[in-house]
Amino acid sequence: MSIYEQLQKKMILLAEQYGLMKEEIRVQTDILTAEQAIGRPERQDFPLLKGKEKMVEAELQGAKGQAFTNRPGFYQGTIGDVLELNLDDNFARAVFVATLNALCRRVGLVENTRHCRNRGPAECGRQVVTFLQNRYDNPRLGMVGLQPALLAACAPAFTMRVVDLDPDNIGQIREGVLIEDGEKAAGDMAAWAQLLFVTGSTLVNNTIDFWLHVPGPVVFYGNTIAGAAALLGLQRFCPCSD
Repeated sequence: MSIYEQLQKKMILLAEQYGLMKEEIRVQTDILTAEQAIGRPERQDFPLLKGKEKMVEAELQGAKGQAFTNRPGFYQGTIGDVLELNLDDNFARAVFVATLNALCRRVGLVENTRHCRNRGPAECGRQVVTFLQNRYDNPRLGMVGLQPALLAACAPAFTMRVVDLDPDNIGQIREGVLIEDGEKAAGDMAAWAQLLFVTGSTLVNNTIDFWLHVPGPVVFYGNTIAGAAALLGLQRFCPCSD
């Protein structure tokens, strides 16, 4: 059973348990501007600010959930409609994941489902090294998905490798670390790393299955994977999200 099938089943149970499946609950997913999504952070090299990715936001009875995607768009329908989506592209998966996050927030399973803003990204970076060292000491760290503030914090503290899927990032040296091609180097890095630090956006771009089945420990980061982490018991680092 795929992770999406697992999440669909759990989403159905939650919606039915709280009487949300039968009601005509409207779920709207809107594209957020960069400032709406992340505010005015200290760094200016986040993918959101560079236009590389967009944040979509679903709202369910006042509860909001978000998801990163490179295929943004608008959607409106019931939770039942979302559950019938064919999750074969990044747009449909973003709608599903954002809706899942909103539902999990609405029923109280998770609170921090919206991206941190303003000083939040820098504060996230200040906390990450302590978080990882307290749990895993001083591992060889493999980062999946370039997140500038987290890389800037981790690079001085750990021996690192980073993979990314953005062609503009691949081959660049960031914080003294080569950004490798995620399609070519993922397996080698997974075998090398003693701890993997993986963006939750893998849940939307359909690469998460690989990282769920690597032999070593995995910590996911970000708001996109908030609901899935709560439902599936995945480790997640996202201390400053709203």
